[in-house]
Amino acid sequence: MKGYIQVYTGDGKGKTTAAIGLAIRAIGAGKKVCIIQFMKSLAYSEQKVLQSLDGITLITLGKPYFIAKEGMLTEEEIKAWGDKLVVYPAGHPPKEYRDMIRKGIDDAIGAVSGPYDVVILDEYNMACWYDLATEEDTKEILAARRPEVELVFTGRNAPSYILDAADLITEMKKIRHYYDKGVMGREGIED
Repeated sequence: MKGYIQVYTGDGKGKTTAAIGLAIRAIGAGKKVCIIQFMKSLAYSEQKVLQSLDGITLITLGKPYFIAKEGMLTEEEIKAWGDKLVVYPAGHPPKEYRDMIRKGIDDAIGAVSGPYDVVILDEYNMACWYDLATEEDTKEILAARRPEVELVFTGRNAPSYILDAADLITEMKKIRHYYDKGVMGREGIED
């Protein structure tokens, strides 16, 4: 069976949720799934369940700290983050962060060329946006992909080179979100 490339992007809620739904459906059909979560530490409720399901391999590449490109945040926002934030010039992310993401890219290459039927690269689009994953990295992943592997990219700000490669693109559009009223992520709903 031919595999396709799917992208879930946009500023609305539900990108990771949609990909996890696909993973559950796939293991229900006896398929092997690999989920690689970029820029996410083991702090999300779904990870507990995903780690326990036969047929799913979960790899997380945690956030050693928060990052922002120069010009993204106001001085007040930078001060509020304090030493939990590293600000860097666009195109030049912190080396240790880039190295961590590169390990995930190598894992992705192994997954798309290996025993998996479905490979989900969760928040990969954001790793690209933060200059942590490059177009060349993405080309390596796409070149290694066996034709029958379903490959899913999630995250806001999907770059054009991923969109151009995609067979299916779903954009989650935010109409309204309680985050805008100061509601923080809730365990079991957003976290």
